[in-house]
Amino acid sequence: QVQLVESGGGLVQPGGSLRLSCAASGFTFSRYAMNWYRQAPGKERELVARISSVGGSTMYLDSMKGRFTISRDNAKATVYLQMNSLKPEDTAVYYCNARYSYYDYWGQGTQVTVSS
Repeated sequence: QVQLVESGGGLVQPGGSLRLSCAASGFTFSRYAMNWYRQAPGKERELVARISSVGGSTMYLDSMKGRFTISRDNAKATVYLQMNSLKPEDTAVYYCNARYSYYDYWGQGTQVTVSS
């Protein structure tokens, strides 16, 4: 049974930091590129960051560059998103995604709220 379980979301003040985690099981994690998406109320889901299967390549949405860092630990089958200098516009549900060939798996999402 494939599972992606996100954790680490919550309420944080502007300028603060959060570290999201996504624990994977039920598939060969090391074969999959891993992505973080987010969806704010009334907006479409957007790709935040991506990391290749072996972690050698990363990609970020322009507005996240320098603030967010994606990483993975294949031994623990976990992907992380370190978020610094958070802004109110970063408020959204953050989703973990695993993708390989035509296989596409999603987590249930974790809420991140940036507010004073």
